[in-house]
Amino acid sequence: MHEPPLISLSNLKREKDEKYVALCHEIGQAAQDIGFLRICDHGIDLDLIEATYQQAKRFFSMPEEFKSQYYIGKSINHRGYVPFNEKGDYPDEKNRCYEAYDLGLDLPHTDPDYLAGNRILGPNVWPELLGFKSVVGEYYRQVSALGRRLCGCLETHLGLPDAAITSKMSKPVSQLRLLHYVREAQATDPRSVNMGAHTDYECLTLLHTRNEGLQAMTRDDTWVDVPVDPATLIVNVGDMLEAWTNGILRSTPHRVLNLSPERFSLPYFVAANHDAEIRPFQQLLRDDEMPKYQPIFAGEHLERMLMRDFPYFRRSKSIVCNSHGLHLASAQALNPFETRLHGKVA
Repeated sequence: MHEPPLISLSNLKREKDEKYVALCHEIGQAAQDIGFLRICDHGIDLDLIEATYQQAKRFFSMPEEFKSQYYIGKSINHRGYVPFNEKGDYPDEKNRCYEAYDLGLDLPHTDPDYLAGNRILGPNVWPELLGFKSVVGEYYRQVSALGRRLCGCLETHLGLPDAAITSKMSKPVSQLRLLHYVREAQATDPRSVNMGAHTDYECLTLLHTRNEGLQAMTRDDTWVDVPVDPATLIVNVGDMLEAWTNGILRSTPHRVLNLSPERFSLPYFVAANHDAEIRPFQQLLRDDEMPKYQPIFAGEHLERMLMRDFPYFRRSKSIVCNSHGLHLASAQALNPFETRLHGKVA
């Protein structure tokens, strides 16, 4: 396979007739083969996507003293500005240079999980920029609804009961990132890596990008370029769906090359509820087949990975253990879904 397939979602909102089921199988087959696909006719207004980019560009062009007011380390539930120096630990990120703004499900300050100290649920941090909250908030609403519909398609493809996955997404730990990559002057090799090889931690990622540079790893460990088209969204499978499906769907490693002096992208990560237990569905185990994955809780897996990716998260005093007694700090460096990357990042 030279590139992820392009799939039209024109039949997505049909009443589960033959054309809808055929679409579900087309999406599901791509999720099995490579774990990456591209979707068009997705229903999100391209003008809204452009407006979201403009809001991101406005924020990232602001002076550092303005952006630092919203530093993610000042929040207690992982919301806000991620500066260039807030780096994760990836061996091939020698030229990593990007900043981000992280948002999630915008819950009220009275939310009980937030009040109880949940580290990734609660209200967003909104910068004081005219139109930022209304535009970016609307994009979050539309892309999150699309993500749930795609998960519904995968339920159909896999033969699972209705809402087997989506019923666990009533209060998800889903995140939207506004990303701004910059190629530093000393990074003279355009094929160098700006974001290192990794899998995404959640169920699905819905990405819009306007610049080349994204690569996905095929099942034969070959890196392929993911084509760019402003009318499409790129979709890939994450860790939670690989575990839920006992490996039928594939959490695909991917990376971003330094092909452009500047690059913006909008990844949205479709996740389950914080306390959703992710264990292989019994219906997907053949005969006496044993589960390939130990049960994980969605929020715990995400927190362990955030600990690896964000120094401020590791410095927090509340990382000794979580509600299930897991010592998060001791597990911070490992992601079992990325073991296929060992020795294969070049």
